[in-house]
Amino acid sequence: MIERLKTSPLLVRVIPFLVFLALTVLQGQVGAIGQFWVYLLKCIVGVWMLWITWKSVPEMRWELTPRAIGVGVLVCSLWVFLDPYYPKLGSVAGPSWNPFTTFTESAALAWFFFAVRLLGSTLIVPPLEEAFYRSFLYRAILEKDFLNVSLRGVKWMPFLVTACVFGFAHTQWLAGVLCGVFFQALVCRSGRLGEAMVAHAITNALLAVWIVVKGAWQFW
Repeated sequence: MIERLKTSPLLVRVIPFLVFLALTVLQGQVGAIGQFWVYLLKCIVGVWMLWITWKSVPEMRWELTPRAIGVGVLVCSLWVFLDPYYPKLGSVAGPSWNPFTTFTESAALAWFFFAVRLLGSTLIVPPLEEAFYRSFLYRAILEKDFLNVSLRGVKWMPFLVTACVFGFAHTQWLAGVLCGVFFQALVCRSGRLGEAMVAHAITNALLAVWIVVKGAWQFW
């Protein structure tokens, strides 16, 4: 099964994302304390999936550039600034994620789960989501044999559809759509996922800092 996953261009980009999504849904079904342990499990599974699929998705390589950093900062700013001005969607991820109110008797455990969420959202989520949305979905909308579609250059219909699908997968859907637009633009410019992965990671890392400093736990 693992060998089939590694050798299928479709499965290697889709299955890791679907497994991660399934664990996110499970996370929403196990209560205020259970969600933290499921997220930890999700991160462990995510690292394992990246480990076994990394060589099979050659465009999925981190690429740190000034442009990626700038987009990451800009998207985080939009995420925070726009928040009061539009209605939000429901979340499948469960109760609000605040380890400091859940684990009031153990500051060490609270900081541990904060660190788990930080590492998960910055190092695991970006490659998994970018491989699915930007490498698979964007191209599969145009052609069944999606590897024949270049990542470079803008194809407007899949560009907008992918940004909207990405955005509406988030509670903060408007910020998510704009996020999808900027990340997709990075991929279309370079023909690789690396800059989008870095921008995605920077956005999530800065958002985590904002959350813990400002107590803005609605973003998680």
